[in-house]
Amino acid sequence: QVQLVESGGGVVQAGGSLRLSCAASGRTFSPYVMGWFRQAPGKGREFVAAIRWITGSTSYVDSAKGRFTISRDNAKNTLYLQMNSLKPEDTAVYSCAASRTNIATMIGAGGYNYWGQGTQVTVSS
Repeated sequence: QVQLVESGGGVVQAGGSLRLSCAASGRTFSPYVMGWFRQAPGKGREFVAAIRWITGSTSYVDSAKGRFTISRDNAKNTLYLQMNSLKPEDTAVYSCAASRTNIATMIGAGGYNYWGQGTQVTVSS
């Protein structure tokens, strides 16, 4: 069974930075796509960024472009999300997800098979 564990969340002032990590474990872990989603209080789950594990091709929600960078370390089975210039509206629980199939679109939550528990990111104004 695949297990995803996020870390790196916290409280930061607006304009600050955080780096989230998602460590994956499992005997046969070999994802096609991994991504980050977030959910703010009272709102639905929102796609943030995703990366194809082999090619490194990425996709971002418009609000994250130019501020967030998704990356992965294949050897460590770890996914990262570098978040710069954070804004109060970025406050949410951030979860990583993995897909065991080569999904055509990376932005839909339904394409992912495995999810982490999430890490809280709070940006104060």
